[in-house]
Amino acid sequence: MDCQRAASAQQRTIRTRFGGRARTGEPVVTWSIIAVCAIIFALPYVLPDRLWIPIDNALIWAPAAPWFLDQPYRFVTTSLLHGSPWHLAFNMYALWLVGRQLEPLLGRLRFGALYLLSVIGGSTAYLLIGGLDAPPAVGASGGVFGLFAAYAIFIRRIGGDPRQVLIIVAINIAIGFVIPRIAWEAHLGGLAIGALVAAIFAYIPFREARKQWSAIGAVVLGLGALTWLGYLIG
Repeated sequence: MDCQRAASAQQRTIRTRFGGRARTGEPVVTWSIIAVCAIIFALPYVLPDRLWIPIDNALIWAPAAPWFLDQPYRFVTTSLLHGSPWHLAFNMYALWLVGRQLEPLLGRLRFGALYLLSVIGGSTAYLLIGGLDAPPAVGASGGVFGLFAAYAIFIRRIGGDPRQVLIIVAINIAIGFVIPRIAWEAHLGGLAIGALVAAIFAYIPFREARKQWSAIGAVVLGLGALTWLGYLIG
């Protein structure tokens, strides 16, 4: 029994090149995000307006409201809302497609940080580019674009060819400029921050975790400063 426990403990320490634990099974963080988005999208169909509207108002974010000062969580929770079944389906399919590749590679904590900061980067870019007069923005697109950028960087890091991923990203960015009511600003912000965070995890060895998370902390502070600037000059 002791030998079995020792062997099991040794097995749990096996990691990928970028810090993810060698696990079998489904990507928990990816499926959790998908489940939460799907449940929230279904709520207005099963709840009366008097119950759903306060929930919607508590999650949504619009640049015109200075919620950054006392409710910064809205930069993230607005990504849980989607405007239509097609909007939800596209984002969740893309999230599943890329998340099931990246989450095992990075591990749950690093993958969660990558997605979360990409979402925040999308909201921050929407504020900076769209200005305070921009309408409310919803959807997980900023996070999804961040994952696509990260996927391309990790492919490049291991010596692969990321051109196919980059073509997909370029097409979707172009669509954002053609179809009205798409927050292309959030796409660009998520793309940029996703690439930055991925570069940190790809080029700083995971064994130097303190350096990695110090760099991530600098990204968080930078996003906070940019958001403050957006409200200051807006």
